[in-house]
Amino acid sequence: MTTLRIEVEDATPIAASCDESFLNVTLADGRVLRAPLWWYPRLFAANAQERAAIETSPLGIHWPEIDEDVSVASILRGQKAPGANPSVAGRQQ
Repeated sequence: MTTLRIEVEDATPIAASCDESFLNVTLADGRVLRAPLWWYPRLFAANAQERAAIETSPLGIHWPEIDEDVSVASILRGQKAPGANPSVAGRQQ
């Protein structure tokens, strides 16, 4: 069995943004991560203004208006939030 070890030492987010379908995160080491918004139901349901109110921390991203937190490690692992449903991705907001 193979074990995946994710290096997060240099994975500090320096910028983040959302469009209608994806969360985009730029890390201090130059990597750019992209995850589908449907992975994060609160973020998916938020309006553009709420999505734009982003705070970064050494370990992740926070949206104070909707009380959502996403860690860089969870994005790297492909870990979806509880209640994530891919069928909502095809629906327009």
